[in-house]
Amino acid sequence: MNAKKLGIIAGVAFALFFVISQPQGSADLVLSILTILGDAAAAVVEFIRALF
Repeated sequence: MNAKKLGIIAGVAFALFFVISQPQGSADLVLSILTILGDAAAAVVEFIRALF
């Protein structure tokens, strides 16, 4: 088994463990990530509008 495949399996196992053991923390983490991505997209749109 190569290192990349082993890393992917370990990452998925850790994510599943985190979701099962702490569902509220997982939901908060996903919400935080989506908020950051939304803010970044809004900033890019604002930048593009300022150019034109």
